[in-house]
Amino acid sequence: MSNKPILVVGGGPAGLSAANSLALVGQKTVLVEKEDKLGGAPILSGYAKLVPSGEWAKDAIGSMVDRVQNNELITIKTGTSVGKCSGEAGNFKVEFSDGNSDQFSSIVMCTGFTHFDSINKPEWGFGTYEDVVTTTQIEQMISSGNGVRRPSNGEKPKRVAILLCVGSRDRQIGREWCSKICCTVSANIAMEIREELPDCHVYIYYMDIRTFGLLETKYYWKSQEEFKVKYIKARIAEVTSDGDKVIVKGEDTLVKRPITIPFDMVVHAVGMDPNVDNMLLSSVFDVELESNGFIDRKNAYGAMGATSRDGIFVAGSATGPETIDDSIAQGSAAAMSALASANARIAAE
Repeated sequence: MSNKPILVVGGGPAGLSAANSLALVGQKTVLVEKEDKLGGAPILSGYAKLVPSGEWAKDAIGSMVDRVQNNELITIKTGTSVGKCSGEAGNFKVEFSDGNSDQFSSIVMCTGFTHFDSINKPEWGFGTYEDVVTTTQIEQMISSGNGVRRPSNGEKPKRVAILLCVGSRDRQIGREWCSKICCTVSANIAMEIREELPDCHVYIYYMDIRTFGLLETKYYWKSQEEFKVKYIKARIAEVTSDGDKVIVKGEDTLVKRPITIPFDMVVHAVGMDPNVDNMLLSSVFDVELESNGFIDRKNAYGAMGATSRDGIFVAGSATGPETIDDSIAQGSAAAMSALASANARIAAE
């Protein structure tokens, strides 16, 4: 076991998993998080029920936070970021924003993602009409216990549209990638709205449905057959308003005809962007980014989560759109790669 601690950067699901896995095998770890509390997007953005477990984010991710906070082998530094990282595998010197520094044998980057800002898709109404919101805002409404309400007047909506691929698969705004989890999250949110508001009609506008793997049955078909969510294969032209309703205009691509429907609320299923700090993180840690701006990682046939710099590993949505469950698994795997790297250095000395 390395006598130097291992550094985990980022306190979201992947980082919590990495720190916990290292502590379970007796390795001292420092977990640094730039925000004032741990939990990453599920906690900081107020997610509701998680896919695919159905557990509330505050409970599922909250329990991960508790495990880490109660482990004496893990030192937690919140409200702190990394300013400099020098040295090499087995002997990294890291300087923190609080003025302190330490030596680490290896590093695991779990620095996460940024939600797409719908302001960058102005023709779809966000920022112009109060009743055009994002999936994150709907999650916050649900998790707060106050329920889904129209921001403009506080009333329960009777008709809601969810627009998929906002900030994903869109070359016009420089985002060609699929964000992987939005279809499933949207189906889940649609069911939650229908459960809370049985008289509310929910429509999902889509290019393609990508509820991959076993999620197809649990979310896509279940939302249609049990919760009567309506799916419209369409290309959306614009979102406007008549002063009361929000109007979605586009083309139904199955029947090849224009379609215009008024709604009480329109929800943007926002995609996953690279962390806004990735250029800085790339410079600080001297690791390469892939072409879309996420942190690049080597193939998984060698060390899981390896980056372009020996001794530094990466996991979760820092590498691209990812589910929470897979981020947790990758965090643990990258942690073991980091430990193996540290132990190999010791053996070679």
